[in-house]
Amino acid sequence: MEFSAVKEEQLLQQLIEQMAVKFTELRKKKGYTSYENFAFDHELSRMQYWRIENGKTNITLKTLCKLLVIHKLTPEEFFSSLAKKDPKSKK
Repeated sequence: MEFSAVKEEQLLQQLIEQMAVKFTELRKKKGYTSYENFAFDHELSRMQYWRIENGKTNITLKTLCKLLVIHKLTPEEFFSSLAKKDPKSKK
């Protein structure tokens, strides 16, 4: 039982880190050098968005959907792009 819980936590953390890298990359592609300006312009909490980009939070589906709309991505496009990236690569 404990073994699967550890694996689940590791999987969750890996996904959170991959999403953090991807959202940082998407923000920069939009021309934003500052997460604060991006959050302000898109009516997101600056602290919440900082946590997302730094892999410090497990975002809600509502927030995920809002970010996907901002970046004009479908869930399929977003999640398939995560699989192509190494989560340890912060580029």
